[in-house]
Amino acid sequence: MQNIIDRFVSYVTIDTESDASSNTTPSTAKQWDLANKLVEELKTIGLQDVTIDNKAYIMATLPSNVDHEVPTIGFISHFDTTPDFTGANVKPQIIPNYDGKDIVLNAEKNIILSPFYFKDLLQYKGQTIITTDGTTLLGADDKAGITEIVTAMEFLINNPEIKHGKIRIAFTPDEEIGRGAHHFDVEKFAAEWAYTMDGSQVGELEYENFNAAGAKIIFKGKSVHPGYAKGKMINSMLIANDFINELPSGETPQETKGYEGFFHVHHLTGSIEETVLELIIRDHSKLKFEKRKELITKITKKFNKRFAKQFGEDIVITEIKDQYYNMKEKVLPVKHIVFIAEKAMRELGIKPLIKPIRGGTDGCQLSYKGLPCPNIFAGGHNFHGKYEYVPVESMQKAVNVIVKIAELTANGAYLKKETISKKR
Repeated sequence: MQNIIDRFVSYVTIDTESDASSNTTPSTAKQWDLANKLVEELKTIGLQDVTIDNKAYIMATLPSNVDHEVPTIGFISHFDTTPDFTGANVKPQIIPNYDGKDIVLNAEKNIILSPFYFKDLLQYKGQTIITTDGTTLLGADDKAGITEIVTAMEFLINNPEIKHGKIRIAFTPDEEIGRGAHHFDVEKFAAEWAYTMDGSQVGELEYENFNAAGAKIIFKGKSVHPGYAKGKMINSMLIANDFINELPSGETPQETKGYEGFFHVHHLTGSIEETVLELIIRDHSKLKFEKRKELITKITKKFNKRFAKQFGEDIVITEIKDQYYNMKEKVLPVKHIVFIAEKAMRELGIKPLIKPIRGGTDGCQLSYKGLPCPNIFAGGHNFHGKYEYVPVESMQKAVNVIVKIAELTANGAYLKKETISKKR
């Protein structure tokens, strides 16, 4: 597994943080550093048709080694890391034979990765774990996925006795800011279906995700000397606070799970004269999703009516934009692609964990662009922060799943009428 460790470390030590405020693609120039490295590496291991376009989308081909017709399948990951936490100067720590106890990430800052708080750690006792040094994120989201895809392709090249059809791989920028699939050329990729390697713990297999929208709400106010403000001042910050309190209690990220949707206030800045509230709206149910957006509009109208006489115009201006939709609608008609991934896991002794994604992946948008794209585990935990870690054995299992999917597809598993068993 040393090759997996070395490859992963070489990726995560390159800063690829994306930037939502940028209008370029990729959103940060430093993403090119890893992108260009990946292009050279893909050529070196022997992949064909290796390309990178002017927006840093990378594609490559592993040709078929069978003489019968097999669907072209794909594997996709993203190389940017989230702007939620710094990805500069990542110093990964390798913890061999993890003993099940606290891991000191940073003694100076007293930052501890503890199984008392992060209970999933105990699943990996005896394994090799890669962590942060407590000052950055790790970048397993989604450089673990890239590591796994490259390693799997290298393995198939070096083991031609394993039969597979044509395989396309792609690596994308800016997934973490919701733009990973915006400029993805599905026609050029030319696969019948694909899998994003962008999930978390071993066994995750996901083909449902949130319907997602973002709302930007501007509150207007009137500033008057506080000593003489009675009946005159309108404090936009207080109006924004009242607006937030109109949202349903208990429907926040920290209070929901599974198929439960939420409203998430993630930015709030303001003064007496103007306050800007940004929130995201999420729900798996399309009907409930639409009702959530309607509620935001209803509250907006309620506040505007309340202050119409005093302010003279709308005091609340709301803009809601849809971001992505539940891929389930596009995957169900070709559900055999989920079955193949489940079968691959079972044949490898991995218990499939089939559950909805409480978020989104490139696969959500790609599915609506004509490339059905379920999501498979990449092995990491605690993404987007200093407590992020990934067991090396989990990455190896993901490599094995990729290889097995390729093998099963070549063997005609996609022709079988079996379906997956899934409890809701």
